[in-house]
Amino acid sequence: MKHFRSLSEMHSENGLPEPEHPMLSLLEITPGLVLNFREFTCDFYMIGLKNIKAGHWLYGRTRFDHEKGSMVFWKPRQVIEINNLELEEGGYILLFHEDFLLGSALQREIGRYAFFDYEADEALHLAPKEEKIIMRLFESIDTEYDNNQDEFSRNIILVNIDSLLKYAERFYKRQFINRRELSGKTVSAFQRLLDDFIRQDKLMKEGLPSVSALAAELNMSPRYLSNALKLETGKTAQELIHIALISVAKNRLRESDDHVSEIAYSLGFENMSYFSRLFRKEVGQTPKDFKKTLLN
Repeated sequence: MKHFRSLSEMHSENGLPEPEHPMLSLLEITPGLVLNFREFTCDFYMIGLKNIKAGHWLYGRTRFDHEKGSMVFWKPRQVIEINNLELEEGGYILLFHEDFLLGSALQREIGRYAFFDYEADEALHLAPKEEKIIMRLFESIDTEYDNNQDEFSRNIILVNIDSLLKYAERFYKRQFINRRELSGKTVSAFQRLLDDFIRQDKLMKEGLPSVSALAAELNMSPRYLSNALKLETGKTAQELIHIALISVAKNRLRESDDHVSEIAYSLGFENMSYFSRLFRKEVGQTPKDFKKTLLN
């Protein structure tokens, strides 16, 4: 699998002009632009505003849907494939090397933006007014990108990238709210899946259910699933898993004479101290104290 370490190499591979900056590239979508890349990884972040006419774009093994006005994101070292991708005019693709962020506040903050871990079909769909805001920020970056670089250029571009990410976070929250009916169905599907896992006694065989495994069952990325659940329930996927397990533990402590460690092991906890800390966090008592309270 090809791994691109430089933007120049990536541009050359697809017959694109040499980027204006060694660590940053901005492609304005023009008529006839068609992108083709076999499965690859790279050292770059990407923020794109895309209007796809034909072809497909895979990210995390998932195909992008083709609605207009979508923002898409990728982060370094993810598997990507682009086949005969033709885009309508009016969009941008911004690529920047992770080292472009070195020493900046954004380098410390970029990891908190969950949408870099979303799958392709979880792209951000912009309302017309939102698209205008994003376009203005891309145009501001474009102005700096095309000008002669000076001591202010990098900071101005970083400020605009930071704004792009902050607006994307805001618009994603709007998207979750607008799709509340869908997120409600997600909560129900997640809860059914978790209940089935516990009822079928998979805990002893497979251990604690992971967010990644449950998200895969629902055809979602873990972070998108957690964000959807948090909006609807106020809890992340991991927190809901913990609550469900502690609820089962409380029932078994009430109804069984088994030792606390046996109950913990039966629920998939190999680390007793971890189980005790989690139980205390959710219940306000250690499992042993909870058991004593019941006996008294």
